[in-house]
Amino acid sequence: MIKNYLKIAWRNLSRNKGFSITNLLGLTIGITCTIFIFLWVNDELTYDKSNANYNSIYQVMANRDFKNNIFTDPNMVFPLQKALENGYPQIKNVVMSSYSSPQLFAVGDVKLKKNLVTVGGRYFDMFTCKFIKGNPSNALAEPNTIVLTQSAAKAFFGSADPINKVLKINNDQQVKVTAIIADLPGNSTRQFDCITAYNFSDPQSQRNMKEWNNSSWMVYIQTIPNPKIPQLEKDITSVMFQHNHDKISTYFTFPMSKWHLYSDFKDGKNAGGPIEYIRLFTIIAIIILLIACVNFMNLSTARSEKRAKEVGIRKTLGSDKKQLVLQFFFESMILVLTAFVFSVVVVYLLLPSFNLMVSKQMSLNLADPFFWIGSLVIIIFTGAVSGSYPALYLSSFNPVKVLKGTFAVGKNAVLPRRILVVGQFVISIFLIAATIIIYQQIQHVKDRDLGYNPNNLIMVPSTPSTDKSYGAIKADLLKSGLIKSVVRTSSPITQIWWRSPAPAWDGMPPNSQIIMSGIATDAEFTKTMGIKILLGRDFTGTPADSSSMMLNKAAVDAMQLKKPVGTLMRYGHRTSTVIGVIDNVVITSPYEPVDPLMIFYNANNSNYITVRLNDGTQPQKAIALLKKIYSQYTPADIFEYQFVDQEFGKKFAAEELIGHLTDIFAGLAIFICCIGLAGLASFTIEKRFREIGIRKVLGATVRQLLVLIAAEFLKLVLIAFVIAVPITWWLMHNWLQKYPYHVSISIWMFGVVGVIILLLTMIVVSINTLTAATTNPVDSLRSE
Repeated sequence: MIKNYLKIAWRNLSRNKGFSITNLLGLTIGITCTIFIFLWVNDELTYDKSNANYNSIYQVMANRDFKNNIFTDPNMVFPLQKALENGYPQIKNVVMSSYSSPQLFAVGDVKLKKNLVTVGGRYFDMFTCKFIKGNPSNALAEPNTIVLTQSAAKAFFGSADPINKVLKINNDQQVKVTAIIADLPGNSTRQFDCITAYNFSDPQSQRNMKEWNNSSWMVYIQTIPNPKIPQLEKDITSVMFQHNHDKISTYFTFPMSKWHLYSDFKDGKNAGGPIEYIRLFTIIAIIILLIACVNFMNLSTARSEKRAKEVGIRKTLGSDKKQLVLQFFFESMILVLTAFVFSVVVVYLLLPSFNLMVSKQMSLNLADPFFWIGSLVIIIFTGAVSGSYPALYLSSFNPVKVLKGTFAVGKNAVLPRRILVVGQFVISIFLIAATIIIYQQIQHVKDRDLGYNPNNLIMVPSTPSTDKSYGAIKADLLKSGLIKSVVRTSSPITQIWWRSPAPAWDGMPPNSQIIMSGIATDAEFTKTMGIKILLGRDFTGTPADSSSMMLNKAAVDAMQLKKPVGTLMRYGHRTSTVIGVIDNVVITSPYEPVDPLMIFYNANNSNYITVRLNDGTQPQKAIALLKKIYSQYTPADIFEYQFVDQEFGKKFAAEELIGHLTDIFAGLAIFICCIGLAGLASFTIEKRFREIGIRKVLGATVRQLLVLIAAEFLKLVLIAFVIAVPITWWLMHNWLQKYPYHVSISIWMFGVVGVIILLLTMIVVSINTLTAATTNPVDSLRSE
């Protein structure tokens, strides 16, 4: 029986090639998009799950309650790890870690920058790493030892055995390689190339162990099964308050399962993160698949008159409804299976390009049982949804009416089909509008006044060597005629590395707690960055600058300073006089308000040197000059540079990626809708072919015939527009609220979307109608 079903189903599909190809194309695109999205979603959902202790690892975090906002801080003090190691039965292991940062490594003639983390505690007992060489229990047991990832070991030593080989870090510290681990998975929060351990007996670590105020490290804990989290957090807070009288902080544990998906915090509360985009694209995948299924339903029911006699004859020969339902389901399943095979081939071919776009390392593993489970779900879902209505509808025909010739489709088939078409148009309107709004939001933020000029600015990482020769380097750069000004800073202009409570000042309101960003800089900071000075002056490099500071406008507003210039600020043991107020500068997120900023003078050391090119200077010449001077004064270092505008542009990467993905999937969804609309229009025209011939004989023009056929579809578009506009506005308005700095949704934008949909409908319907409208009526009426 099943063999017979398959044979008949294949025969019907092969005889109706136009119907089959139209549906096959729509289903292939729909399933392909779904596979791509679910591969991406699966990669996001499995973040950090390569860790064996995934469910028992927590990061210690703090909510620091300043009066202007609550700042969620992952930075902890150096002694916290040792303080939590003993005496707490719920804690199984504690690890401290620095942030991953690029460091200069040298071995022989090879000089490379690789990301290094330094850890304290039994790191490899907590975090899972696959050891290729060496032993996890003693890999970092001795001082000045290092563990390399496989790719880092190959970069340093090629095919040679790296074990016990010596590397030099930053032309200073020598470390011995004790182990090699496999490269970390791409969907791992913690990423590094090399890992070494703190030497708690060295003078710097000894000093850090006594410092309970400087929070610059990350602390992780591994708990026993089923820990009592409130008690655990109470213990951590108690330890901190014993040594630190900071009463503005509340300490809590953040589970590894939320590190990636729920990484955003606002006012001390979790505000989501990538999970929002996972939900969005999961919905888009389902929508695209449903659109393809709706096409199948519409086209199948539109062909109902052609299948009516077949159903009537089968029923008179003894077929019951169940057998007919199975027959039609088999047809849909064959089509879905064929589309799935094509989709797998397309995904395999396009996956490298997709990985490049989303910056991932996903693969299509056909041996993975989870892939086939997911594929089976997609196939069954698509086949069941697309085949359900046609199977139930076609199998319900009355054989007597069909064979008498009195059968008519009627409203029972037309109304559901119209509802489905309206649903497709609603989705299309939403996707086009959402794409436009996302684009507008990104452009709105890109056009925001940054408070400085990022063009013609080049940043070069500085080192102790460049600090020693900074005066000579600056003089040579300015003497070249290519460089307008030079400044060095403690952090790049595109990042904030330092946050702390505001300094104290006379007239400070009681209980005032303001969190501020900080940066240390040399002379000519505002000139080089292109920042406007609102009051006072910039640093000039005189000895008096060492006891001076500048504030930005946001800091003056937050501190409620009426006459900021000349105000004395007490910051720790340092007293500084405010000499200037600068305009607000967007340094961190371009989507957020500007933080209060304090700027100190530091002429001794830095982390970055920033140069502004003269107008008309070719960047290539400036880079060649920088490299030459850098090599002259610091031959042991690696020359690197960054364009400030490009570095700032990276802050839009996540939103731009989401925008690109939305563009692609929205475009494909609309294309599927157009395929279905074209198929539906062709069947409508085929059904009215003789009517069109009669109307032409009676004098109807091609334009009148086009309007006649398009009128039904245009009505459906207008109905969909009325439904889609309020839904789209509500959904996108809620999405925009996550950004303090955002666009407003214009009613005219919906008008543009409506015109686009109307034009698409007219084009698709007109292309299909023109053939019938320009055909000689004799051809359609010859048999009458």
